[in-house]
Amino acid sequence: MTYDLAIIGGGPAAVAAGVYASRKRLKTIFVTESFGGQSVVSEGIQNWIGTVSIPGAELARNLEAHLRAYAEGIVDIKTGQWVEKIEKRGEFFVVKTKTESFESKTVFIATGSTRRKLDIPGADVFEHKGLTYCASCDGPLFADQDVAVVGGGNAAFETAAQLLAYCKSVTLLNRSDIYRADEVTVKKVLSNPKMKAIQNAIPSEVKGSKFVTGFVYEDAKTKEKIELPVSGIFVEIGLLPSTGFLAGLVDLDKTNHVVVDPRTQMTSVEGIWAAGDCTDGLYHQNNIAAGDAVKALEDIYLYIHAK
Repeated sequence: MTYDLAIIGGGPAAVAAGVYASRKRLKTIFVTESFGGQSVVSEGIQNWIGTVSIPGAELARNLEAHLRAYAEGIVDIKTGQWVEKIEKRGEFFVVKTKTESFESKTVFIATGSTRRKLDIPGADVFEHKGLTYCASCDGPLFADQDVAVVGGGNAAFETAAQLLAYCKSVTLLNRSDIYRADEVTVKKVLSNPKMKAIQNAIPSEVKGSKFVTGFVYEDAKTKEKIELPVSGIFVEIGLLPSTGFLAGLVDLDKTNHVVVDPRTQMTSVEGIWAAGDCTDGLYHQNNIAAGDAVKALEDIYLYIHAK
């Protein structure tokens, strides 16, 4: 069969699109590896409008439940699948996974992003041996130990706040003298007596034997190499858009984010829209992703019914 719409992704943008597609009675195929997006690893999300605080895992369950409540007979949900390619075939698009393919009149891309890896000597050697990208997953393993957090955005400070609950000390290392995190978050986290922050700290090397024993950084001003003795390193240095399967199909910027029209969220290819972390939008947050998805669905509905 030919669907009206194919939605790719499982985070707030994809689910918002799915709910609106169902309400607008657009026959939709919804393909995702899992629900929740990047927020699934967060212990407490405090800026999801309408909810004071919610764990990422609970938000993921709520997103799936909301979509399934409206999906019957309209939205076909395929989980545990990755889209490997999208082809333009005549007036339609063919969305391909490893095992299936789906034909659709339009496509909405909300594939989000993946965590940027720390690219310094020792980082790959000691991943899962003291160096981790998930405080929610591994943080409790470092109770009563000295740990470091690499990064200066909201994710880094939120990770530090979580670790302060059980670690002996937490040192945050930011490569510049300006934090990207919200001021209120920075002030709150740095007020903890177990917390220390080092600015102008450029990551240099991860040291250890069987497990991490230290983190070496270079002072950006003095060029001095300094080793910080820690048993755990938590990396929060940003995200990379999950757009590899789109190369050659739609325009991507120099960092491989999908270029979209901010008025409609349409890409460079007529019939394809995108929203969320995978796009070149100025800000990437759950609420913004969901709002941009709704904007896209309004435009998709008009596009389909104008034909």
